[in-house]
Amino acid sequence: MKKKLLVTDLPSSQYEGKRVFVRVDFNVPVKGGKITEDYRIRRTIPTIDYLTKCGAKVILASHMGRPKGRKIKDLSMAPVAARLNEVLGTQIHFPDAVVGDRVESASKKLENGEVMLLENLRYYNEETENDSDFSKKLALLADIYVNEAFGTSHRAHASTYGMTAYFDKKYAGFMVGNEMKFLNRLIKSPKNPYVVIVGGMKIKDKIGALKKIIEKADRVLVGGGVAYTFLEACGVSVGKCSVEKDMLPWARKALEDYRGKILLPVDHVMAEPAGGKKTLTVTGAEIYEDMTAYDIGPKTVEKFTSYIKGEGTVFWNGPMGFFEVDNFSNGTSAIARSFALAKWRGATTVLGGGDSVAALKKSGVDFSEVTHVSTGGGACFEFLGGSDLPGISILSDS
Repeated sequence: MKKKLLVTDLPSSQYEGKRVFVRVDFNVPVKGGKITEDYRIRRTIPTIDYLTKCGAKVILASHMGRPKGRKIKDLSMAPVAARLNEVLGTQIHFPDAVVGDRVESASKKLENGEVMLLENLRYYNEETENDSDFSKKLALLADIYVNEAFGTSHRAHASTYGMTAYFDKKYAGFMVGNEMKFLNRLIKSPKNPYVVIVGGMKIKDKIGALKKIIEKADRVLVGGGVAYTFLEACGVSVGKCSVEKDMLPWARKALEDYRGKILLPVDHVMAEPAGGKKTLTVTGAEIYEDMTAYDIGPKTVEKFTSYIKGEGTVFWNGPMGFFEVDNFSNGTSAIARSFALAKWRGATTVLGGGDSVAALKKSGVDFSEVTHVSTGGGACFEFLGGSDLPGISILSDS
């Protein structure tokens, strides 16, 4: 991928008095109207600070959850506006809307150095549909476009793709620039041994990238929901676990082509379907026909962590099980602790955002114990797999 223009590639004097649309990813967890984890917000502060100090009028836009075109109060950006007030130490303008005359007027009334946050972009279906009219309305709010939302850059939505057609130059924020710089190094020349840990729910969501990453990796440790499709492909009973039937042929071929490289769970922590309180650890790979596996077992933990050492490169994307529930969090926590130790012993460790970030936090591992924490789960995985991300590809080449 060609090098992209960064916000600093435009002379700072040219930001003064200009409205700058910054697509951010503030899709953060909120409970009881309060943000419980603000890592994605904090990562964007250097870009926001830089633009405001240059005298720009900053307009921030993000989605929250999946309201599917409905105005759901619990998915409002209002708690984010409140948190930004605290972090930036300034009053954030919050027009409680996304497009329209009122928002456009509010954007023009901003003083130099002021910040405005739009309401949830996905309150409008036109956002995810990349609607041309909606894209044009968003573009009317600003003079300059900046992408600081790596986590949504794999989606060709109105705010990440469609609206950029109305700007001559499109810039990457500091965080997006750092993501590209770091992950590009991992694509071109990862230090060996290169160990990849894959968890989460579905192969289909990761298939394109997974094919390419497996080729480069020395070992691929597979846990979480992804593992059960691979296990069934091996002829192992997976009980009530969800299996992607359409992925079985590919899983069989991958296991054959990369024999010995892909490692699967050898034991499980199981329970009755729907996460019943009664749990059972089984020492073999077979899952009882009336049970569902919710975590990897102790033997698998021992096997997997033996490959996560203080050398080479370790990339982790996706938890090993239903880590949100304490009874099923041990596998993910053990991987997180080994992941942290590997960094202190000299390995380059990369965490692919989303649930992996939440898992790391629950495990008591600090972000400083990881070489690079990506703000994008799917985007990070696809980027490492060599896919062009729409929100990155449309940025201006340097």
